[in-house]
Amino acid sequence: MYKESTNVVVKHLVNRLRDVRTTSNEFRLTIEEISRILASEALNDFPTITQNINTWQGPLDVEVIEVQKLVLIPILRAGEPMLTGILRTLPYAKSGFLAMKRDEETSLSKLFYENIPNLENKTVILLDPMVATGGSLIDGIEYLKSKNAKKIITLNIIGSPFGVKKVTEAHPDVDMFIAQIDERLDENNYIRPGLGDAGDRAFNTH
Repeated sequence: MYKESTNVVVKHLVNRLRDVRTTSNEFRLTIEEISRILASEALNDFPTITQNINTWQGPLDVEVIEVQKLVLIPILRAGEPMLTGILRTLPYAKSGFLAMKRDEETSLSKLFYENIPNLENKTVILLDPMVATGGSLIDGIEYLKSKNAKKIITLNIIGSPFGVKKVTEAHPDVDMFIAQIDERLDENNYIRPGLGDAGDRAFNTH
């Protein structure tokens, strides 16, 4: 299942990412902001638990997200600002990391680093800003399934219709929340109109 955001603020922020005048720092902060909004949409129906807190009027039982059941996993490096943003909202959620690199000639991805906590009975939120061919995201999902994640949700900033279709066909049980699905994938497997290389723009590299 995939759900493209209809939030006008999200669309506004995506267009800020497209602007070549947006600096690296602004680019990262904008990704963080979009990610927090997407996370709030993705976790809208997530189970809560009762917790007793101290308020200015004394103890109070409140409903809170059971963050112990969540694991946030970005696909590095472009997914790192997404993690930073969500951790501002859910600072006690556990994190893991996947590093994958796409071969520019074959467009195939290769996993070269992972640091994943125990995923038994956990909901994993996989963070990958760009869904071009969908290859990296599909590989990342398959890897997390091999680690026995209870449920997988992906948060994505921008994607092509082709990539989104490939991911949902390969993993129909995964819930995909994406800020923007663009017009097409070009002959070089770049999203059009897209926003450039998210990793390079976020960290000012080439």
